[in-house]
Amino acid sequence: GYNLAVEQGVTRAGCWAHVRRKFHDIAEATQGPVAIEAIERIKQLYLIEKQVHGLPPNERARIRQEQAKPLLDDFHAWLDTTLRQCSKGSALGKAINYARKQWDSLELYVDDGRVEIDNNAAERAIRPLALGRKNHLFAGSEDGGHYGAALYSIMGTAKLNGIDPKAYLTAVFKRINNTPINQVDQLLPWNIDMDSTEVSEAV
Repeated sequence: GYNLAVEQGVTRAGCWAHVRRKFHDIAEATQGPVAIEAIERIKQLYLIEKQVHGLPPNERARIRQEQAKPLLDDFHAWLDTTLRQCSKGSALGKAINYARKQWDSLELYVDDGRVEIDNNAAERAIRPLALGRKNHLFAGSEDGGHYGAALYSIMGTAKLNGIDPKAYLTAVFKRINNTPINQVDQLLPWNIDMDSTEVSEAV
């Protein structure tokens, strides 16, 4: 899926949480100083992210370029040096190679303030989908799968607009029969005007 998106012009951003996880697993198993140092270096990047959280994208990019870019350059050189001192087939070698192969994607967030340092927020958002993955195999038909995907999108959009999905669906079902086709957009999550009764009914 990712490769197809990239082929269509989407720029892929790397995830530092995935890189950290590989070194963390090694550190937990072996207490190896190299893995621990890698984790500490990544921690410094996340400390900068705490500073820029909530700032406008251009300000985030400026601070990242000033503070994170030198750390990243040093980290990259350290990875290259360290790789020459360990077996490429070892867990540590694989973790280092993973980071080096992803490097361009991992650095993307520094120059684009809209991009997060990791995809943890996205993974949290799709966790319900991942947990129900086997159930989704039984959508009944290909059309059923498409309808299910559309429903997930609607529910996710309701949440992003601060509306309880159950309350939103209830409000839509109550109104849709009396809504002219050219006014259906009024039922979209960012347009719908829900009263307190509808919200409390869902709760």
